[in-house]
Amino acid sequence: MTQSQETGTVTGTKDKDYNLLWYIQASLDNALRLETYIQDAERAGDAELAEFFRKAQSDSRKGGRMGKELLAARLASSSV
Repeated sequence: MTQSQETGTVTGTKDKDYNLLWYIQASLDNALRLETYIQDAERAGDAELAEFFRKAQSDSRKGGRMGKELLAARLASSSV
């Protein structure tokens, strides 16, 4: 069985739930990584690139926030 075929029998987590958890983690991890890129661009004096990374970081934060809100709503409505 490959990882892409996992439907919860191995992990105990359905694909759709795992996918949401993965997305939240990836979004927030990306926001952290982009902080380094912003600092690198600022040290190099490249304001345009720093601003580009700030916008990307904002989008990643938004994705993480939206994912957390969706997860919280689903957890509150489930019978876990």
